[in-house]
Amino acid sequence: MTNRTGLVLDFGGVLTTPLLPAALAFERREGLPEGTLLHSLYLDEEMVRRTEDLERGVLTQAQWNAAAAERTGLPSDDLLGRIFADLRPETMLLEAADAARRAGIKVGILSNSVGVGSWDLYAGHDLENRFDAVVISGDHGLRKPEPEIFRLVLDGLGLPADACVFVDDTEAFLPPARELGFVTVHAEEPRRTVAALEELLGVPLTAKD
Repeated sequence: MTNRTGLVLDFGGVLTTPLLPAALAFERREGLPEGTLLHSLYLDEEMVRRTEDLERGVLTQAQWNAAAAERTGLPSDDLLGRIFADLRPETMLLEAADAARRAGIKVGILSNSVGVGSWDLYAGHDLENRFDAVVISGDHGLRKPEPEIFRLVLDGLGLPADACVFVDDTEAFLPPARELGFVTVHAEEPRRTVAALEELLGVPLTAKD
C-alpha cells in the first residue's frame, strides 16, 4: 500500500456542518416552500453558471446575491450569508485534521470560494496557520473539479496525489481527484468519515476515552 502522508479537505460541508440542512432551515425561516432554493438557484442553468463564476472569483458576492434575489423574490442584502447562517464548525473533523498534523500528516484545504463580500465562510478559522496548504478557488480563477486546482494544493503540500487522501461532501468532485491519483472519501457523516481516514492514513484521529 502507498504510504499516505497527505490529507486534502474540502471546507464547507466537511469542516462545517452540512450545507443542505442550513439551506432548508433558511427556507423555513423565510416561509418558502421546501426546495425553492434548489430549483431557483441550483437547477437553473444561468444561476449554476453564476455560481461557478462566483467560485472562480469572476463574480462578486453582491452580484450573485442580486441575481439570486431576482429568482427568489428575497432581499439581496447578504443573501448568501443568510442562506447558510446555520453553518457551524464540524468539531470532529477539525479535531481529526489537527490530530493528523500532529501525527506527521500534511493537511491541506481545497475549497470552492463563496466570493468576495459581506459573508466570509472562513472567518475565524485561522486557515493559514492551522493547515499546511490552503487553496481557495477564487484566489486562482479556478474551481473544483478542474484538475489544475488539485495540482495547486499538491504543490502546496509538496506531495504527489497518490500519497494523499481527498475528502469532499460533493460526490461529483471525487472521480476527477481519483483520476489524478488521490484516494477519495465522500464525507456524509463525520464519524464514518473520520473512521475511513484513520484506516487510510494509518493513524488515530480521535481521542480515546
